[in-house]
Amino acid sequence: MTSSQQRPEYGRTLAQPFLALNLDGAGDHPAAREPEAGQAAAHSGRRLATRVQAAEAGGFQAITFADGALDARATTHPGRLAGIHAAAYAGPLTRRAALIPVADVVYTEPFHLATQLMSLDFVTRGRAGWIVYGTGEEIEARTVGREVADAARVKREVVDAIEVARRTWDSWEDDAEIRDVATGRFLDADKIHYVDFEGENYSVKGPSITPRPPQGQLPVLAPSDLVSAEAEVDGVLVAADSVDALLEAAATARDNGARIVIAEVAVALDARGRAAADRLATLDAETIWTPDTVLLSGTAAHVTSELARVLAAVDGVRLRPAEVDVDLPELVNLVLPGLRRKTGLAETPVDGSFRDLLGLTRPASRYTATTASKEN
Repeated sequence: MTSSQQRPEYGRTLAQPFLALNLDGAGDHPAAREPEAGQAAAHSGRRLATRVQAAEAGGFQAITFADGALDARATTHPGRLAGIHAAAYAGPLTRRAALIPVADVVYTEPFHLATQLMSLDFVTRGRAGWIVYGTGEEIEARTVGREVADAARVKREVVDAIEVARRTWDSWEDDAEIRDVATGRFLDADKIHYVDFEGENYSVKGPSITPRPPQGQLPVLAPSDLVSAEAEVDGVLVAADSVDALLEAAATARDNGARIVIAEVAVALDARGRAAADRLATLDAETIWTPDTVLLSGTAAHVTSELARVLAAVDGVRLRPAEVDVDLPELVNLVLPGLRRKTGLAETPVDGSFRDLLGLTRPASRYTATTASKEN
């Protein structure tokens, strides 16, 4: 049995689970503040670099970058960096961790999104992924001056955007670049293919303006409520309001065909001499936080024990700290070492790809067979 085959005794696909850290400004709590006030501090490249490198050095195998319109109640947030841009900045600063931005499919041009993700895969040398995001909330539509999309359209956009991305990533075969100085040929035109996508709301001709990415196909993750039978995803994100409900959601996702299941978990730990409950009460006094998934709070030992339960049933956990600069040191120094002892977290070798972490092989371009048939 290989590490990527099903392990029924654990209820997960991967032999060793992984941990991802979500970075969303100062934290997932809408009242989380940067140490120094002001927009410049919130958008500082140095601040982002410090957090990303601390997460990687501390043992997180993946880092996700939030995106989307900010909660209107989050008056302490002066803004938010685009997830893809933040991940691209972090690419040269890291060597092991997968970098996975959240990117919208409803109000973003699908071809440009696909090529941006391809560029990210080059910047990270094969460590990029994509968390699909789409919503029918009015705040998202108003932010970009578009009409609100209903639930059916959002799901349709998810299916179409993923299909466009996958075709675009394959539109250059791996050996399309010749770079033959003697003949003056840079490309083999027969190995570059039109995407030719026709959907309900748009069409994409293609091909890509960027060569095929290092991973061939970037791993695509999506929340369970956006996943349909038509959506070609590599992993499903599940959320629930308790650990028991989270385990049930993971089992349901597997019953529905998910190969890789990743649990969403918000965290707030006792830190800096303050109990997590006290910290949260102070933050909630300014803006009440209602996470859309289970919140684990309290001592590092308690959080570690609960996470170990979750990791026995899923392939990965995406941790969303209330306050990054307060919770991250506790996670790195206390929680992750405990989880390594309890669960045997996955190791992330230097120069490994995100597909490697997920136990996925690198696929050939879907158009390779077409080219081969023409040559024969």
